[in-house]
Amino acid sequence: EITESITMSWQGYVDQQLVASGHVSKGAIIGLDGSQWAISPGFNLDPSEAAAIAAAARNPSSVLGAGVNIMGAKYMVLRADDTAIYCRKGSDGACIVKTNQCVLIGLYGENIQAGQCNMVVEKLGDYLRENNY
Repeated sequence: EITESITMSWQGYVDQQLVASGHVSKGAIIGLDGSQWAISPGFNLDPSEAAAIAAAARNPSSVLGAGVNIMGAKYMVLRADDTAIYCRKGSDGACIVKTNQCVLIGLYGENIQAGQCNMVVEKLGDYLRENNY
């Protein structure tokens, strides 16, 4: 449950709401323009990848069939709609959620179930949207 006030730092959302859940291995928050707001240590998101992910979040149908690049790897898009983009590469995957002002990215590895990662990232997205972020 998200109990902190909206004044929590963006890094706090990544560390405490996404990664600390145990269902997200790495997380990031980027602006709708692809600018980096907060990111997990070791999540080496290239600026061009961030810009492409932000563009995908604004126009989800654009990545169906094309895939999404994250940390130099191409992820296959399983689902893309106005709520979320679900991606997979082998046992790894990602959930990308657009809010009013930013894009949340949650990655998971082989010891995490996709549905659990998706739930955590989408819940934070809902919370931020409800608070006009």
